Amino acid sequence: MSALSPVVECKDSSRTVGYRGLDLGVRIADYRQMVRPRIIVMAAAAVFAGFLLASPITVAWPQLLNAVFGICCLVAASSVLNQVWESSTDSRMDRTGDRPIASGRMTRFEGTAFGITLSLTGAGVLYLFVNELTSVASLLTMLTYVLVYTPLKRVSILCTTVGAIPGAMPPVLGWFAAGGGLTAEALALFAVFFVWQFPHFLAIGWIYRDDYQAAGLKMLPSFHDEGRRTGWVALVYAVAFVPVSCLPRFVGLAGPGYLAAALVLSLGYLWLTARFFASRTNITARQLMVGSLICLPAMLICLVADYLRLVSLS
Repeated sequence: MSALSPVVECKDSSRTVGYRGLDLGVRIADYRQMVRPRIIVMAAAAVFAGFLLASPITVAWPQLLNAVFGICCLVAASSVLNQVWESSTDSRMDRTGDRPIASGRMTRFEGTAFGITLSLTGAGVLYLFVNELTSVASLLTMLTYVLVYTPLKRVSILCTTVGAIPGAMPPVLGWFAAGGGLTAEALALFAVFFVWQFPHFLAIGWIYRDDYQAAGLKMLPSFHDEGRRTGWVALVYAVAFVPVSCLPRFVGLAGPGYLAAALVLSLGYLWLTARFFASRTNITARQLMVGSLICLPAMLICLVADYLRLVSLS
């Protein structure tokens, strides 16, 4: 998902050699930067939606809150441990050079301890207060991101496909947390989030292509063809997203209201992707990235609203 802007200005020379002499507020700011709050907010919204969609008329609010907390701890752990693993490449990129470990403000040992603590806390809360399936699935999702996707970024463009798997899991984990199983509804939610990610990630990859190439990360189909292959891949997935976004309607999660909204939003997403395909500039890539961050939350809101309307009528 999208990168966070630095929480604290990286040019401050007093912050280049660890935490010695720094106040608690600065230290907390660096921990906050490591967990990437914007990603946590998006994951929490997806978990919340998945839980509501799998719930009966009465929502088990304590279980929902424990699910959101536990899953978000594991999402945060993914970000933290990713930064531990990639500290050397992060330090070579402008967009990530100010991260606490990459900049030298935090040691890899401290980052690892923080990530493991978050992992154990999240998995433990889910196991004790939600259910075993959610705990195991959330932990496996985190491990896939850290142990498969992260090292694969240096090796193969398949990293984007692998990374989209944990990226598509939050609504499914919310579904599991409410007692749902691996059903057609859960698979429909997974498919929507999975396919949506490709134009989004490829737009980000194009904006930061110079950084990724300098760091040796294989985030795009090609760095050497003026983005033609990148544009084609983004366009193919944007076309696929139109019917995929309608799946919740056809598995019974929503009615015609959601279907109309999904078509409008997915066609808008396709239009932005087609513009990027036709003219691969940083401007069209950034417009696609911003549009993607509007499209999915809006679609999720429409899905939950339409589902609640159907429940109220039943």
